[in-house]
Amino acid sequence: MTPDLTARAAPLRMRPRAMVPADPRLPREAPAGTEAVVVGGGIAGVSAAVVLAERGVAVTLLEAAPTLGGRLGAWPHTLPDGAEQVVEHGFHAFFRHYHTWRALLRRIDPELGFLRPVGGYPVISRQWPAEDLTGLPTAPPLNLLALFARSPSLGLRDLLRSDQALAAELLAYDRTRTTAIFDEVPAARFLAALGMSDRAQAMLFEAFARSFFADPGVLSAAELIAMFHYYFLGNPDGIGFDAPAADYLTAIWQPFAAYLEKHGAEIRRGTPARALAPAAAHGWRVEVDGGSVTTRHLVLATEPPALRALLAASPQVAEVAPRLAAKAAALAVAPPFAVTRLWLGRDVAPERATFNAVSREPTLDSVTVYSRLERPSAEWAARTGGSVVELHSYACTAPDADTATTRMRAELAALWPETAQAEVVHLQQRLEATAPTFPPGGAGSRLAVTGEGRGVRVAGDHVDTPFLTGLMERAAVSGVLAANDVLAEVGAGPEEIRGGPQRGLLAGLLPRRR
Repeated sequence: MTPDLTARAAPLRMRPRAMVPADPRLPREAPAGTEAVVVGGGIAGVSAAVVLAERGVAVTLLEAAPTLGGRLGAWPHTLPDGAEQVVEHGFHAFFRHYHTWRALLRRIDPELGFLRPVGGYPVISRQWPAEDLTGLPTAPPLNLLALFARSPSLGLRDLLRSDQALAAELLAYDRTRTTAIFDEVPAARFLAALGMSDRAQAMLFEAFARSFFADPGVLSAAELIAMFHYYFLGNPDGIGFDAPAADYLTAIWQPFAAYLEKHGAEIRRGTPARALAPAAAHGWRVEVDGGSVTTRHLVLATEPPALRALLAASPQVAEVAPRLAAKAAALAVAPPFAVTRLWLGRDVAPERATFNAVSREPTLDSVTVYSRLERPSAEWAARTGGSVVELHSYACTAPDADTATTRMRAELAALWPETAQAEVVHLQQRLEATAPTFPPGGAGSRLAVTGEGRGVRVAGDHVDTPFLTGLMERAAVSGVLAANDVLAEVGAGPEEIRGGPQRGLLAGLLPRRR
């Protein structure tokens, strides 16, 4: 059975299919004595570690932080009143077509009982009425027609005045063709060329584009088209998503740590990899504080800045893995993102949605009411009469976290006036640049899971996967692909990976663009 990479998204053809099929002819277990070292304990690294440990591989997982999770990480925090809370890097939507990530999460909760529907996906603005992108049909062209029919931002005039040939490219995603034509085009230029109204561009496309940690002016149009297909036009589950009812540490990372240790993995938290060097028998030596770890099978699953720094500190890598060293040095890192969690002395208005994308504010990109989402926050709000609200800014231009918080609070007050005079009982804020970005012209320089150096695999949401993935699912898929490569080398069968239609409804049907 070969992967189905040619199917187009269409009614009755949206079902998930095997991108990487299992092979029952091969043994499931790795040979005795197989070992691997995974550097990085985020989604990608834990995904690789779980698959390898289940197959009998002796896994050593090195994580620089005190807790697992990467950008999905969480850690304990004590409020001024002595209440214990767990805080995080920011809200993440667990989309229902994240088949690989959800399959891994079922290891720790077979029914995924810790997830609950979030509800709508409104895009809010000071200038225009809100849009809600949920509840649409799940196949093109029905989903696009329904969007036109119900959207307050799209009308017949937009359809008639638009560049219909260019708009058709959104329905014609094909990895090879789309990349060849649009990779060097900034997403902002593509959106402007569509010719739709400023309102439609702002409410339907710009907020979506910014959720990938980049301003549309510095994001590849090919990546935007790919993600529009992946999350909307080619998504068999629609734009519906869930979120944990408890914090990520309790719901995800503590159970994963217990699961890995049950399967014999060694987790070394607070242990950053400092440098890499070739070792005997085509192995690798990973330098850590106070010693080193040697392995035949290395998985690098760190965030882009950490990978870039690790390879910069490892001059011998360039001698044996020049592609890996060169691509790591050129890794594009997104501008900083800011996350501020506010414990407010009053509740927000009852009509406010749990999660809200924000359009056309200088700083604020999303608002999440955690006291309506997560049990510990809800308990604090019920006890105090307050609320817990998280503000998020992508591609943040503020010089520091304090400034970002001040700007986002002012913009929130303009959107939700009831927050203007609310007492801030406590706040927790972060400003960091750890996410990848996909700039125009960068497709050819992306790291791949395999092929960058003998004995080394690369995983993370910055890695190019051989089929379409995004965000958390890209991290999980790349981790499983890295594990599969280790298993293939030792003669064991692969872990199955499933995905939706890989091409758009009109793929292969449009005339050649000049």
